[in-house]
Amino acid sequence: MHRILLIDDDTQLGGPLAAYFARFDMALEHCLRPSDGLARLAQGGIDAAILDVMLPEMDGFALCRAIRKDNDVPIIMLTARGEVMDRVVGLELGADDYVPKPFEPRELVARVQTVLRRRAPAAPKAAAADPNQLCFQELRIDVDTRTVQRQGEAIDLTGTEFDLLLLLARAPGKVFSRDDILNQLRGHEAELYTRAVDIVVSRLRKKLEPLDCIKTLRNAGYTLALAPRSAAA
Repeated sequence: MHRILLIDDDTQLGGPLAAYFARFDMALEHCLRPSDGLARLAQGGIDAAILDVMLPEMDGFALCRAIRKDNDVPIIMLTARGEVMDRVVGLELGADDYVPKPFEPRELVARVQTVLRRRAPAAPKAAAADPNQLCFQELRIDVDTRTVQRQGEAIDLTGTEFDLLLLLARAPGKVFSRDDILNQLRGHEAELYTRAVDIVVSRLRKKLEPLDCIKTLRNAGYTLALAPRSAAA
């Protein structure tokens, strides 16, 4: 059973949400204060975190930043009225998704299930050849374990960052427009927020440095400018 941590100072929210999440085989824990949430995360065993933007002690953005210092747990932000700037800041700080308030519990469950699927490694395959090893000069992507090595060193990516890199890496040299990327990563919500692509690309580029492999084509989109090589190379 997946364990989900909700950090929200609404005392009336945790109980009903926990009962609803249990219907989907997820255990939801509720912390009212960021300090309690950080302490719970430090104990381990949390598979995803849901953060409200408006919190005592520190706001949800500062809390997201604090979590990202040493934890890559998937993060979903709860943003008042779906404010665009809330989404921008949350994504820049490393959040994986956002849900505007007020929300339907079923939508929140669906978003959590999506980020969990992004992080879950695929089942091991018996075939000798592994088509899920994408290898480039100084960059290696393991689709099964959802891990990335840059110049032989493992790097930590959020679920959204990994999905973006994987999309580009499956078709190196192909130019993907922002709408192409959003349709792949966000499905039916693609029309909502195209600026999100630029934010995630910027975060991914920083993590891939010193490799300069994601290129921007003005008025066209993004492409991975690396030549593939065999996994044994």
